[in-house]
Parts: sequence; structure tokens; C-alpha cells
Amino acid sequence: MRYPAARHRVAAAALLLWAAETARAQVPTAPTAAVASDVGPGAIAAPPVYVTDPRAGDVFAAMPVGMGDGLAPAWPRWFAGASGLVMTRTLPAGSATMQPLGGVQLSTDDANANWPGGVDLHIGRWFGMRQQHAVEFIYWGVYQLGGTGKATSSSAAIDAIPQAPGVTVAGQPASAYLTNLSSQRISRADIINDIEINWVYSLWDRPEFLPRERAVSLMWLAGFRFFEVSDQLTLQNSPGDVSLADLDLDVATNNNIFGAQVGAKFDWRFLPRLRLNIVPKFMIGGNAITNTSSLLQADGTYGTFTNDGSPVKVHSTLGVFSWLGSVDTGVAWDVTDHWSLSMGYRVVGVGNIAQADGQWPGTINSAASLSGISAGSSTIVHGGFAGFEGRY
Repeated sequence: MRYPAARHRVAAAALLLWAAETARAQVPTAPTAAVASDVGPGAIAAPPVYVTDPRAGDVFAAMPVGMGDGLAPAWPRWFAGASGLVMTRTLPAGSATMQPLGGVQLSTDDANANWPGGVDLHIGRWFGMRQQHAVEFIYWGVYQLGGTGKATSSSAAIDAIPQAPGVTVAGQPASAYLTNLSSQRISRADIINDIEINWVYSLWDRPEFLPRERAVSLMWLAGFRFFEVSDQLTLQNSPGDVSLADLDLDVATNNNIFGAQVGAKFDWRFLPRLRLNIVPKFMIGGNAITNTSSLLQADGTYGTFTNDGSPVKVHSTLGVFSWLGSVDTGVAWDVTDHWSLSMGYRVVGVGNIAQADGQWPGTINSAASLSGISAGSSTIVHGGFAGFEGRY
């Protein structure tokens, strides 16, 4: 009578065992060590990976797109500008061009320095992601810097300095043209030229784009500079004898200074769009000096030395070391990020140079009396400038 009950218990146990096996089959399980050893390590599937490990293979492919956006400033790299100049220069002590007459004595410094115009041009480019390095090219020059002085005598009694006892002009002794003059006129024509190629390094941000939290900008510069000081003095002697043509003494001296320079650029933004800037520079370089002295008539006829018949035109050269220091002080108005207006004052001091006043002869009797160059003088070139700069 118990047989049917036992059979029901066996059936219930079998049903529970089937349900447990079915549930276990639906849950994924990691392989056991025993299974791995049975099927081999090559058959084990790697778990799914959603992001590839960047260190796989010790190689970093690249920065994700967009990560570098905004690191490099979007400032214009090229810059160029032009300014007008009005400048003059200091002169050395003059040399007398005539013997004193009635309390009057004309000298070379009576041909004073006026204030002629000139031009200042520059162009350059910034390099690097942060635009801290730049190369710039600069040229500026002032032309026809000079004036005129004059002495006259109604009695035709002016005696020139120099006299030329060893010279004939158009077959006559030079004394016929240099004594008993009715008038003398001394004139000056000077030229200043400057060429620079500089490397510029900005310690912080560029001055045109200073952030609000910084009011100053400082840059260092180093480069090559060429500076020319050329002055020419012309003495026109008008004889009392109207049958004789004028006789001119011309002394032209040229200084060509070249070498390395260093400097700095300091900007202070004292208003949102206005900057005060100061640019000091200093150079020591070689100076190739030339001087040409000649005695000739207005039609180009040269006097001749009586000892050898050569024309009175003597060219001399000299090489020395000279120094130069300059300072530009100005105000810049950054109208936009691409345009600025500026104005300021420039002072350039040049030392150990030769000037025409120092080469003025006392007597002309041979080529040796006109040869040689006397250096050691100095001059200061100074004046104002105003212009614009564009950035693109």
C-alpha cells in the first residue's frame, strides 16, 4: 500500500533536480581552472572591452580630436608698418673757411643742420604656437639734412681757407680764385640710413594682445645693424674778377657702421587701447670710413697739382670701431586687433666717427695735404615720427 506514495516522492525529486539544472544553465559562468586545462589557454575568449587601452604596444596614436583647440592664440602672425620722420643732428665744431674780415668769419658750422623729412618702414613675422619668436626687418632714413651759410664783401677782399699754392685751375694759379673774393657760400648735405634685421623674443604675451590681468610686456632682441652717416660740405668761392668762374671745394665724408646689436622692447598698457613703449638698442661695430676732397669749377673742371699734373681729387679710407646707442619712446593706439597708430621721439647717438668738418684742409699744396682721415668725433641724430602698423 506504500508503493504509490514512494513513487510520487521520486517523481517530485526528479522534477526539482530538472528545475535546478535548467536555472544553472541560464547563468553564464567563468571557466574554471580545470576547464582551462582541459581545452587549452588559446580557446579562452577575452572579455569584452569597450575602450582600447592607449598603452597597448607602448604606442600613443594621437591626441583626440579637439583636445588642442584653443591652446594656440589666433593672433595674426605678419606685421608691417610705415612712419614719417622729421629729424636733425648735432654738428662738430666748425672749421674756418675765410680769414676774418670786419668781424665776420664764415665757418663750416654756419651750414647748420635743418629738419628734413624721412621714412621709416618695417615688416616681420611671428613664429611658434604661442607666437613668442619673431623676425623683423627695419629700414629708416633721413635725406638732405643741412643748411647754407654765406658771407659777402662789397670790396672783394675775402681770402679763402684753404689757399692752394700748389694748384692751378684752367691754366691759372688757384690763388686767382681763392683771394679777393666777393662772396663765399658754405652748404651742407647730410644723409642718415639705418638697416636692421632682428630676432625678437617675447617673455610674455605680445603687447597688442595683453590680457586684462597683465599691463606690461617685455621682449629681448638681437640682430645685425648697418648705420650710415654721410655728410658733404661744399664751399663756393666767387672771385672779385667777374671774368673768372666760381671755384668749389668739396669735402664728402661717409661712415658705414655695421655689426651686432642687442636691445629690448618694453610696453605698458596704461589704458585699454593705449600703450607706452620704449625701445633701447646698443651696438659696437666696424666703421668703414671714406673721404673724398676735391677742388673744381661748376662745369666739372678739376684743379691740378703742379708737381705731377694729377687732378685735385683725393680719396682716403680708414677702418675703426664705432659705437651706437638708440632709444625710441612713443605711444601706440591699438585701434583694432589688426591696426595701430603710433607716434614718438627717436634719439640715436653715434661715437668715434669722422665728419666733413674735421677733414677741412688748411692748405692744399699736394695730394698728401688732402689724404688721411681724422676720426674720433660724435653726433646725435634725433627727431619725431608718426605712422601706423597693420597685422594680418
